[in-house]
Amino acid sequence: MSREDIIRKLTSRKFWLAVAAFVTELIIAFKGDAELAETLSGMIMAGATVIAYIVGEGLVDAERNDK
Repeated sequence: MSREDIIRKLTSRKFWLAVAAFVTELIIAFKGDAELAETLSGMIMAGATVIAYIVGEGLVDAERNDK
C-alpha cells in the first residue's frame, strides 16, 4: 500500500464511519451501554475530523513548499 493510499484512507469519511459503526456494534454485541457506544462513536468521528484536517493541511503545506 502506497503512502497516497494510506493518506486517502485516513481522510476518508466513509472509512471513519465504518470504524465508528464497527466499534458501536462491538459495544452493543458485548452488552455494553448504548450511551457508551454513542460517546465512543462521537469521539471517533471527532478524531477523524482532526486527522483529516491535519493531513489535508500538511499536504497543502508540502505542495506550497515544493513551489
